[in-house]
Amino acid sequence: MRGSCNFSKKGNTVQQSSNEVELTQAELNEDKMSEECGVFGIFNADAESSAAELTYLGLIALQHRGQESAGICANYQENFNLHKGMGLVESVFEKEDIKNLKGEMAIGHVRYSTSGSSKLANAQPILINSIKGDLALAHNGNLANGAELRNNLEQNGSIFHSNLDTEVIAHLVARSFEDNIVEALVQSLHQLKGGFSLVAMTKDQLVAIRDPRGFRPLSIGKLGNSYIVASESCAFDIIGAEFVRDVDPGEVVVIDEDGIKSRRYTGENGTSLCVFEYIYFARPDSNIAGQNVLLARKKMGKQLAREIDIEADIVVPVPDSGIAAALGFAEESGIPYAQGILRNRYMGRTFIQPTQEIRDLKVRLKLSPIKEIIENKKVILIDDSIVRGTTSKQIIGRIKEAGAKEVHMAISSPPVEHPCYFGLDTSRRQELIASSNSVEEISESIGADSLHYLSQTGMLKSIKTEVELGFCTACFDGDYPIDNRYLSEED
Repeated sequence: MRGSCNFSKKGNTVQQSSNEVELTQAELNEDKMSEECGVFGIFNADAESSAAELTYLGLIALQHRGQESAGICANYQENFNLHKGMGLVESVFEKEDIKNLKGEMAIGHVRYSTSGSSKLANAQPILINSIKGDLALAHNGNLANGAELRNNLEQNGSIFHSNLDTEVIAHLVARSFEDNIVEALVQSLHQLKGGFSLVAMTKDQLVAIRDPRGFRPLSIGKLGNSYIVASESCAFDIIGAEFVRDVDPGEVVVIDEDGIKSRRYTGENGTSLCVFEYIYFARPDSNIAGQNVLLARKKMGKQLAREIDIEADIVVPVPDSGIAAALGFAEESGIPYAQGILRNRYMGRTFIQPTQEIRDLKVRLKLSPIKEIIENKKVILIDDSIVRGTTSKQIIGRIKEAGAKEVHMAISSPPVEHPCYFGLDTSRRQELIASSNSVEEISESIGADSLHYLSQTGMLKSIKTEVELGFCTACFDGDYPIDNRYLSEED
């Protein structure tokens, strides 16, 4: 089912699409951490329609960062045209939608909700119409003090139309004493606590901002005379753009017809890049802080093999999340690598009504063990993480149904024991199986013959980057890099 509504305000046009997507890839990955979203922006595209076209392709590359909604806002002769909807990028945008998004500048967004429910009102980018000027805003991350800011704003008369932290930022911008819209945005940043990367568009500027500790990644690229910003470098590759550099933590980058201007809006605080970017979130072909993600995952697999000693016949990855680590594990251990589980790549979405029976079968629909490879074998099953334990249990059960003698599970990261407040979907400790269970208890719960985790020391050794960089490891060790008074579990 597809629907749209159009309205215009101050010359800006918004089109919204509502797509009935019942069973998404996000649902299928329920035993994984999920990242909130991905952002993309381009300035000075060569043709009127190419900004939206290139943004569309960039969002396709960033689809793994969010499958619930997608949106693109294009700037045409200083008027904003916005189209957004629920579902995957390819289902939200048809050819005519992209054609209607004319302009030489655009920003885009794909979303997975961690704060705010999954509904059309929470799709991004959002538009801010104020006396200061018009601003389109797309946000990746989570404000630890978002609820507090929202309450204060509501008490002072602000009316909210969504559950988005992005709308909190929008109201802060509108209430700023700064007359210039970009300066108003920068002023609002000083009130934000948490992890965020922002891409914004004014009538003549593209703005990229990263939080003071750099929780969420953001990079700058170049395509001819066009500048691009994106959550990951893989978005540059798909359009043939060249990676220039990462946006630094606490940096504001303003791109206009005069080129790039950069400044810091806050002092040095030390970096806390989310370690899960290397473990799971980022695409394997992306480079973050000078480190290729796939090679980092292979190093984690190699280190895991050094830390544990298991007699087995084959190393089998959970596709696709465990493949790189399994390759590294097999290479280091000398145990043969075998693709013993087939992933159904056409399970991204379905229109089948999700009865409980269908939901119970979703792992069977997604992953199929190959009996001829697994039967009568001692299997080391490699995955990057266990969050809730639900999917791991079903996968191990299916491998044993296929005739495996033993299934030993090896995880290329430490146990996830603590909730995240900076843009992941775990803000309740009771959801985390490792928060209240020992390794032996988790192993028994998921049906493994044994369970092994990579040490935190080994993990950090594996992802050492070219530049001096600190990581947020709070989900493993509870060492949160911002003041605890801003952190509270969801009800």
